[in-house]
Amino acid sequence: MKKFSILAAVVLAAIMGSCTNGTPKADLKNDIDTLSYAFGIAQTQGLKEYLTMRMDVDTTYIDEFVKGLNEAANAGDNKKKAAYYAGLQIGQQISQQMIKGINYEIFGDDSTQTISLKNFMAGFISGTTGKSALMTIDEASATAQTMMQSVKARVMEEKYGDWKKECEAYMANVAKKDGIKELGDGVYYEVITEGKGDIPADTSRVSVNYEGKLLNDTIFDSSYQRGEPAKFLVKQVIPGWQKALTNMPIGSTWMVYIPQEQAYGERDGGKIPPFSCLIFKIEMLGIE
Repeated sequence: MKKFSILAAVVLAAIMGSCTNGTPKADLKNDIDTLSYAFGIAQTQGLKEYLTMRMDVDTTYIDEFVKGLNEAANAGDNKKKAAYYAGLQIGQQISQQMIKGINYEIFGDDSTQTISLKNFMAGFISGTTGKSALMTIDEASATAQTMMQSVKARVMEEKYGDWKKECEAYMANVAKKDGIKELGDGVYYEVITEGKGDIPADTSRVSVNYEGKLLNDTIFDSSYQRGEPAKFLVKQVIPGWQKALTNMPIGSTWMVYIPQEQAYGERDGGKIPPFSCLIFKIEMLGIE
């Protein structure tokens, strides 16, 4: 899809004349006139799709778009008007992209919850003008990152609280089973086959077969099903896996039980709900 280009705006400004509310009448007296008109038509390729899909414009109101288009194109180098139109454009981005994106990041697909547009705009304008800001940009970035995680965790706990409690109870029972050993931070394992080979370091690249389940026995990932071992750096996987792999001799097969804190926590992993404890059968094949 072609983007609506700066060139299109320049050509439009040249042919719009003084009319600002409708379609100017073409007057093709010479080759420049014809060239200008042809450019104008050519630059609208894909524009309607761009307006609807990227800018969320309802084409029922295309006349309003044309009105704004005319005004902006005829503004020329009027800096006051240019600033106003830039504000309109960024305001639309805030409404249609930024707020929606932040809401999805924090609240997921729950459309009933939203951040405060009023306070967002208070912060955005203070940051833009440099006036009356309650915190610096660096402080705001750190605050947003920290508070987003805590708010998101709270929202996820409200939604998945029962699942979290069920996983915690499951892990508590695992700890009491015969033959269970602890690796630290609530990660447990039991030996199916004890290997006698080298033990990987966190910097090692390993080859393993594995199957991962939720506590309801749903298989969410399996190298066995894919028909080939997985190969990766130990330090690139979740903390619970790192604890297991850096204690696991080549040739071993273990059942590993990982609490949500050592897995994906409050994150929604698609097939893995937030606060999920994970159960893995891991077969250590070798160090690459």
